Amino acid sequence: MSANDITTSEITKWDPALTEKVMGLLRPIIKGYHRAEVRGLDGFPAGGALVVGNHSGGLFAMDVPVFATGFYEKFGYGRPVYTLSHDIIFTGPTGDFFRKTGFIGANHENADEALRSGGVVVVFPGGDYDVYRPTLSQNTIDFGGRTGYVRAALNAGVPIVPSVSIGGQESQFYLSRGTEVAKLLRLDKLLRAKILPISFGFPFGLSAVLPVNVPLPTKIVTRVLEPIDIVAEFGEDPDVDEVDAHVRHVMQVALDELAKERKLPVIG
Repeated sequence: MSANDITTSEITKWDPALTEKVMGLLRPIIKGYHRAEVRGLDGFPAGGALVVGNHSGGLFAMDVPVFATGFYEKFGYGRPVYTLSHDIIFTGPTGDFFRKTGFIGANHENADEALRSGGVVVVFPGGDYDVYRPTLSQNTIDFGGRTGYVRAALNAGVPIVPSVSIGGQESQFYLSRGTEVAKLLRLDKLLRAKILPISFGFPFGLSAVLPVNVPLPTKIVTRVLEPIDIVAEFGEDPDVDEVDAHVRHVMQVALDELAKERKLPVIG
């Protein structure tokens, strides 16, 4: 069996029974500690769908648990939610656990197989660049120029479902991505890391990833938007940059609306 065969079989490892147990354990944190809401699932399309979201919360990003909790509550566990993830989470003894609960390596082969199987695939194009954006820019949609998600949806023939979340970037005060510091320390060469995020939180105060602060109990609201049929809206041979600009625009409008609703940081 080739390495590619091993990679593309990751979606078969999803375990609905284990996923349901994990969701049950996470629900008190999601619904209690973060008082999370997921809106807009009534219009979610059938079949494969690529959910494109903004990423928030640093080391303890709750975007996937919040979305998955809401999705499984509404649709049950007959339809898996997969999340395209960095290979680092599959290293060590917890790797199988993540695979069984829907996390798959972030590559085009996995995305295509999961989408064509009828699965829901969650992707955060901005990745670590987005999840560590400064708190002062917390309500800005910024994927760092990454557009590969558009091609993934086109290749699989599925709609893009934009999703925006607010509140996660209030879990602590994110000061800087630390791109210049990372470059100075040559972390891109040593660890393939282009950022060294600097934040301020509880209980240790200033942190550059370490020491690890506890996320504040910020209220998180996720809004799932109307699906975008790329071919129907942009033609058989769409301009990827044009599609990306449209996706980011509708997401920014929705995020601005959520921001207007928010009365106080953390409290919501």
